Amino acid sequence: MPTFTLSGVRLAGVAAAVPGKRSEVQPTSKVQGGDLAKIIASTGVKARHIAPPGTCTSDLSAVAAECLMDRLGWDRASIDLLVFVTQTPDYVLPATACSLHGRLGLAKSCGAFDVNLGCSGYVYGLSIAAAQVQLGAAKRALLLVGDTISKVVSGEDRSVAFLFGDAGTATALEAAPAAPISFVTGSDGSGAAQLQIPAGMFRSPSNAHTREAQSRDGGSLRSDEQLYMNGPEIFNFTIREVPSMINSVLEAAGWGFDQVDAFVLHQANRFMLDYLAKRMKLPPDKVVLALENYGNTSSASIPLAICDGLRGRLQRAPAKLLLAGFGVGFSWAAAAIEVDRPHIEPVINISFS
Repeated sequence: MPTFTLSGVRLAGVAAAVPGKRSEVQPTSKVQGGDLAKIIASTGVKARHIAPPGTCTSDLSAVAAECLMDRLGWDRASIDLLVFVTQTPDYVLPATACSLHGRLGLAKSCGAFDVNLGCSGYVYGLSIAAAQVQLGAAKRALLLVGDTISKVVSGEDRSVAFLFGDAGTATALEAAPAAPISFVTGSDGSGAAQLQIPAGMFRSPSNAHTREAQSRDGGSLRSDEQLYMNGPEIFNFTIREVPSMINSVLEAAGWGFDQVDAFVLHQANRFMLDYLAKRMKLPPDKVVLALENYGNTSSASIPLAICDGLRGRLQRAPAKLLLAGFGVGFSWAAAAIEVDRPHIEPVINISFS
């Protein structure tokens, strides 16, 4: 896989925010008792944080950004770039990054744009923002990443109903002496239909038929404007592409597996992460799991896992991290990054009135 390396970019901090209400995984009319226990054991998800009506991904990310800027002591006027990665924006237009730019009080000289990516989105966003810093287009950059996928999930679709949670995150990057960051990216668009919301936009506009919930294979109930996931195909894609992606980025960085302090993979589900770890012989204590109380938070899962599972470790000493995102698209991206005691904020729980 093609790789590239960026230098002179420091990761200064990470923050993650979730809706304050914790929602336990509970039986539904379609899934009861023993079946639910099997789903929890496979996904590793016992609870999630679900955004209430009227609360968007931007609201969560804005709180994370405000907190992170305050902790770092960053003047709003010193930020030159805002990148917002999501598949659940506020509007069709304008770009949510522009709205966030205004809410955060950033300077008119600060560029702002959206990136429409899901599971791989954090690493892609990291590469985009870091490249702008290396090029001199920005001395300081904010990368805001998150999704509120619960808003497009049917509660009666057993393949997704118990899996997805909501979160928004902020990552601060700045021009400074730092170890190089190696990246690898890739995609296979032939799998785009395997994880998809089939209708509701311009290809298939919303109408009474697309909004109507219909019975699907396996007894699930969902509309064409809700998330469809072909679990077996997603799994096959993951085991086909992710190991070689990880090997490629480690080779680009000149690292061995034993030199990595933590593997932070997209928090798809516990079964998939356990399978990948065993197949690649990764030390279990180095593979971060942050699913139990948050679920699969799409593009936010990697920075959320950093805040939930690595905060103490990263603030004590420098660490080498392997970040890997993969999923919807099919799209994948990995980064080998060495961080030196960045500020890692505890996961922020937001109460919405």
